[in-house]
Amino acid sequence: MAAESSKQFWKRSAKLPGSFIKERSKVNALPMKNKKASSFHEFARDTSDAWDIGDDEDEDFSSFQTLNSKVAKATAAQVLENHSRLRVKPEWPQAALSETPANCKVIKSSSDAQIFRTPEDVCTHNSLHKQQSLPLRPIIPLVARISDQNASGAPPMTVREKTRLEKFRQLLSSSNTDLDELRKCSWPGVPREVRPVTWRLLSGYLPASMERRKLTLQRKREEYFGFIEQYYDSRNEEHHQDTYRQIHIDIPRTNPLIPLFQQPLVQEIFERILFIWAIRHPASGYVQGINDLVTPFFVVFLSEYVEEDVENFDVTNLSQDVMRSIEADSFWCMSKLLDGIQDNYTFAQPGIQKKVKALEELVSRIDEQVHNHFREYEVEYLQFAFRWMNNLLMRELPLRCTIRLWDTYQSEPEGFSHFHLYVCAAFLIKWRKEILDEKDFQGLLMLLQNLPTIHWGNEEIGLLLAEAYRLKYMFADAPNHYRR
Repeated sequence: MAAESSKQFWKRSAKLPGSFIKERSKVNALPMKNKKASSFHEFARDTSDAWDIGDDEDEDFSSFQTLNSKVAKATAAQVLENHSRLRVKPEWPQAALSETPANCKVIKSSSDAQIFRTPEDVCTHNSLHKQQSLPLRPIIPLVARISDQNASGAPPMTVREKTRLEKFRQLLSSSNTDLDELRKCSWPGVPREVRPVTWRLLSGYLPASMERRKLTLQRKREEYFGFIEQYYDSRNEEHHQDTYRQIHIDIPRTNPLIPLFQQPLVQEIFERILFIWAIRHPASGYVQGINDLVTPFFVVFLSEYVEEDVENFDVTNLSQDVMRSIEADSFWCMSKLLDGIQDNYTFAQPGIQKKVKALEELVSRIDEQVHNHFREYEVEYLQFAFRWMNNLLMRELPLRCTIRLWDTYQSEPEGFSHFHLYVCAAFLIKWRKEILDEKDFQGLLMLLQNLPTIHWGNEEIGLLLAEAYRLKYMFADAPNHYRR
């Protein structure tokens, strides 16, 4: 009986799909009247019952025949007209192509752009469509932008910034650079134009004497490539295979949103730097997280030869000698940094364990409410602060902010170890309201592992460092400040 009823249903309804198309095809293609004011409402009214189909199999589909064919054709024609307009590529000014319009939404990745696209994003779509048809640089997500306030595309420097830049140039051009004065000037940030040579000096890689710098650079660069010739082939030996394999796995994960670090030549450079460092420091060897510490040095030394935005630059455009210099300088400056925090990466990472414990004690003194909130919901500091110490907050901040942060770290005595503790404390307390608003373990951990710093720049880092300095001034010289 059910089968017979089903046949009756299709018998009644069989004419509907075909007949509807045939009826439309019989209509002459005459110019349609313009019904801008009421066409949408009329169309909506005439089709409002189109999906009101009951579960009763005897339901008649005759309601479909109330569709106004003129309105439907008018709407279809309007859609086609809109699509044809989109096909015409507007002539955008060159300046507009290189930057994201202010009223467009910032996205974290291209996949987010597809998922969260809204009607207001049409400006992004049009400019991106134009960019894909021309050999221009792709749009980089905000989190991946490296440029600081003095980089290309930024507003012109203020009088104060020009004065600071001139002060740096005077210090750096003197026959014997005053390193104490250079540290004092670098604490609030180093101008992009002089950052490479300033970092070489502050890290201890270059001597203060001007006449010795050229010979020192030449000697150290030759020494590094001597290590390459001596040790790099051993990466395939059995006792080094595990080290090299782990490096090879970690390199593609380094700043995956920045095109610069996905270039094969750059990844080969990082592999050599990390492998040579690991076999020259057998007490620690390679540990995950050290790969992140190369990137700020590499970007800063690359910017010495690149005027445009570094994150998009194709390194194959540089000569081999230039790339060798960048590679060697990155290796030596990273080595100088790690010399001060190597206990972070030895067996069981005791340096990190001590720093996390110190952070816990410090926060309990600074903000007891936040500390007790963690205890109430059983959040251990090691669960979120381990990464802060292991990666020096590089996973929590955009790379442009890390570079600015390191200007100050290199100006501070024991900046990457001792001062970093106070920066982590200030960073944690910065989010106290958001922390106290979370009322469960999972929410707290999700917040602390995904803090919203995507929009941060030099101003936010400056405030963070000022608060860290205040905490250091208050607690560092107090012998009992870690003890209750």
